[in-house]
Amino acid sequence: MKTIEDLDVAGKRVFVRADLNVPLDGTTITDDGRIRAVAPTIAKLVERGARVVVASHLGRPKGAPDPKFSLAPAAVRLGEILGKNVAFATDTVGESAESTVAALGDGEVALLENLRFNAGETSKDDAERKAFAEQLAALADLYVGDGFGAVHRKHASVYDLPGLLPHAAGDLIATEVGVLKKLTEEVARPYVVVLGGAKVSDKLGVIDNLLKKADRILIGGGMAYTFLKAKGHEVGISLLQEDQIPVVLDYLKRAEETGVEFVLPVDVLVSAEFPDLKTKAPANPELVAADAIPADQEGLDIGPKTRELYAAKLADAGTVFWNGPMGVFEHPDYANGTKAVAQALLDSDAFTVVGGGDSAAAVRILGFDENAFGHISTGGGASLEYLEGKTLPGLAALEG
Repeated sequence: MKTIEDLDVAGKRVFVRADLNVPLDGTTITDDGRIRAVAPTIAKLVERGARVVVASHLGRPKGAPDPKFSLAPAAVRLGEILGKNVAFATDTVGESAESTVAALGDGEVALLENLRFNAGETSKDDAERKAFAEQLAALADLYVGDGFGAVHRKHASVYDLPGLLPHAAGDLIATEVGVLKKLTEEVARPYVVVLGGAKVSDKLGVIDNLLKKADRILIGGGMAYTFLKAKGHEVGISLLQEDQIPVVLDYLKRAEETGVEFVLPVDVLVSAEFPDLKTKAPANPELVAADAIPADQEGLDIGPKTRELYAAKLADAGTVFWNGPMGVFEHPDYANGTKAVAQALLDSDAFTVVGGGDSAAAVRILGFDENAFGHISTGGGASLEYLEGKTLPGLAALEG
């Protein structure tokens, strides 16, 4: 895979496929981690005299413009981080994009509007997708893929466009791939995996593959209740994917047979009502044993005994991969489980990887120093699919 050092970028229009899919509260960016992650690649291209055309998606608009998914706030924040003006095109391949790119001088930067405002970006029809990629290609001379959070998508700007222009991987993607190789090819043991988040179905593929590689798998978050139900416990009104119980039972059996330690919560914080995440009003949760959740209560975080247990299981780790919070970390009454896992990673001597998505956001929101972890990924879904052993379309296109 070529890197940007392999490209002669001076005076050239360089299309950078970034991942600026940041969370917004109205027009306010609540976590700029993904913008900061790609900024060094853009700055390097600027220093070398490139005319940088940045593009990204944000959210899931339905193939047409939708003001609430505009990338305009990202253009402002990117400019602040780079310390220079970032021109903003109000469309992707139309008149504004063409004139904005044409006006760029050497070392200047423009951001196109949300790629998913055009149906061709995400189309499953190869011809429609390629037609959009050809329109994007007309705006540039070279392509740099640096949107790791999107490389598992077979989308026009990720998969088709690199085949139309000389291309290379940006520094962010090169770093992400190097880290993931450490989790699959050069693993220091014990190898401990911590999985959380809402749905067990999102993690089934990675559990299946990691049963062959990990020494311990710790389960938390909403997905834990499907595991607890599979073991015959009452889970009340907690998140539950009942249709996944047979698969979960098979994984627990395979783990026992192969000597992989599967660790589930022993106590949980429950409530009859989901907390108010806007006002952060006190939720007054009740602490119960994990096998004694009342029928009218919902599990919302792991309890103190589980926090101690998980910290002990992480203490001697050589490698840790963590994807998914342990509870509703956005509310202070349910943030302690996620805090405890983050702190346990910092207290260990392990090579620690925080696998993108909500867990990466939680680390920042809860006030931890990002630089204290081995690596914080910008792509939760992409990281998981790589660890499942899947071929990621965006990486395959960059290697071509």
